This record gives sequence, C-alpha cells and structure tokens, in this order.
Amino acid sequence: MLKRMIIMLGVVGAVFAGLAWFVNFRAGMIKQAMASFADPPQTVSTTTAVRSDWRSTLTAIGTFRAVNGADLSLQQSGIVDSIHFESGKDVAAGDVLLDLRKEDDIARLQSLQATADGYAITLRRDQGQLKINAVSQATVDNDVVNERNALALVAQQQALVDQKTLRAPFAGRLGVRQVDVGQYLTAGTTIVTLQALKRLYVDFTLPQQAVDQVKVGQEVSARIDAFPGLIFKGVVQAFNSKVDQASRNVQVRALFENADRKLLPGMFARIDVDVGHTTSYVTLPQPAIVYNPYGDSVFLAVKSDEPGREGLVARQTFVKTGATRGDQVAVVSGLEQGATVVTAGQIKLRNGTVLKVDNSVPVANDPNPAPADQ
Repeated sequence: MLKRMIIMLGVVGAVFAGLAWFVNFRAGMIKQAMASFADPPQTVSTTTAVRSDWRSTLTAIGTFRAVNGADLSLQQSGIVDSIHFESGKDVAAGDVLLDLRKEDDIARLQSLQATADGYAITLRRDQGQLKINAVSQATVDNDVVNERNALALVAQQQALVDQKTLRAPFAGRLGVRQVDVGQYLTAGTTIVTLQALKRLYVDFTLPQQAVDQVKVGQEVSARIDAFPGLIFKGVVQAFNSKVDQASRNVQVRALFENADRKLLPGMFARIDVDVGHTTSYVTLPQPAIVYNPYGDSVFLAVKSDEPGREGLVARQTFVKTGATRGDQVAVVSGLEQGATVVTAGQIKLRNGTVLKVDNSVPVANDPNPAPADQ
C-alpha cells in the first residue's frame, strides 16, 4: 500500500508540475505575441520652442506709382518730323523729345508778326502826328487796339507752333517709344511714358479700425517678388479723406526713396505696418500646431518614464495660439520655452507612441518668407 501511495503521489506531482510548466509557457508566448503587436517607432521631425519678440503687424497689398509720371502726348495733330530721344534714357525737365512738321504754322506766325509790326509803325507815326494835332486821339486809340489785337494773334499762333514740340515736363526716365518719323499723330496719341524714379508712392488700403493705429510719418516695409530677401523701407505720407463705403477700407499712401532705381511704377508689393508694442512669445512653425474644434494642441517629444522602455515618446498637450507671421505662430500659453515639439508626422501619433526623430528635411520657419520658384 505504501509503495502504491508513493507512486500515486509521484504521478500527481508530475501532473501538477506539467500543468505549471504549461501555464508559464502559455503566459510567455502570450507576452511575446503581445510584444509583437506593439506599435513600432514612428518617424517624425521636431523643433525646439524658442522665445522671440513679436509686434502686431498689419499686412496689405499695394502698387508702386511714380511721384511724377505721365504718358506724354501732344495737343496738336500732325506728322512726326523728328525724334530727339531714345527709349529707356533719362531726360531733364524741358528737354525736346519730338517735333511735328510746322512749316505752315511758322509761315502763318511770320505773317501775323509782320501785320503786328505794321500796326506798331502806324501807331508810332500817328502818335507823332497827334503832338502837332494832325490826327485825332480817336485815330491813335484805334491804332493801339489794332496793335494789341495783332500781338494777341501772334501769341496765339506762337502757342500753336510750340504745341507741335514735345518737351519733358519733368526729369525722369523714358519708356519705350511708341511712334516713328513720318507717322501721322492725332491729338492725344501716347508718344512715350515718362516716370520720375527717385521717389515712388505705394498706395494700399487698410481696414477702418487701423485709422487710429497708423500715423503719418510711421515707417512701413515693402516686400517685392522681384527682389526676394530684400525689404524696402518707406513712411506713411497721407490718408484718403474718406472711407470707402463698399469695403470700409481707407486708402493709405506711403513714400519710398528709390535712389538705386530698383523699384518701378506698377510693381506689386506686400506692405507691412508695425503697430502696438513689442511682446515676447514662444514661437513655433505653423505645421507644429494640431488644430481641432475642441482646442489646439501640440505633440511633445519627451523621454519615456516607463520601465523597460527607453528613448523618446509622444505626449500631447493643449496650447493657446496667438498671431501668425510668415511661417510662424505665437503660443500664448500651454508651452514652455525649450520644449521639443513634433513638427511633422502628428497624424500617426498618440500619447505614448515611441518616436524616431529625423530632421533631415527642415520645416519652414521663416517670419518673412519669400515666394520661390518650384
């Protein structure tokens, strides 16, 4: 009986040992299987939240125009006799640019001048005769009227002759010539454009709320696609005397010095007007912000505090954003300076996701970006 009891206990012990081994083996396999289903590290790019000075800026679209600029033409019709300018050249005020044929007008002027000279001779003779009472005062008065009328006709004809000569009304740079010698011109036909380039205006509009924020003499900045990376400085010169009833915007005119002649009338410009006081904000690239109806947030890259897990993991935090400038956005609250923030790849993240950082492709973070040809 004792021997049978010992055999039975041994068999029972072996059975329990086998069950314990199977339970441990199953638990290990389950753990291994669960580990194989864990999320793999997600590749993201990151940046460091920095603090920078911000100032509220009003942005508008404007167009350059010359302080003095005109499409030159003549008041008289006629055939082009001579051209005295070259396209694209600088001219001084009063320079002769073009002449129409005016032989007939000059001959008419000489005839009228001869008539005026005759009346002048007659007047002087009758004035001498008046002294000896050889003619009446009425005769002398009539001579005076005749001379004045003749001189007026001479002045009128001289004006017609002068109107067939085109002169530069002010100093500036000529455009492209639009006419040729021998061509018949009607009155008002554009011959060439003349633009004074030393100083230019920029006309732009601002909302009526900005009338109290922008003052005459305040500095403005202009950015132009033709000169990426350059910022041109000007000053506000005047406001329109009324607000547009349709748009509720007011027209503003700024003056820009253009000594190097880089700027040309008609150029498109983006105008920035700084208003308010300078404030310091934590700044991030705009792609770093995850915008949601229930609040804006960012993903931080932080060191894992879970046992057995090393490296960086994602942690979502809500922030309050402020104004934007270029590629940047100001964070008013919810983020500390120096935090490492995910800038790309947020769509595949959740709290605790293991991160793999790859910053080989930089994220745009320019406060004053310029368009680039792609």
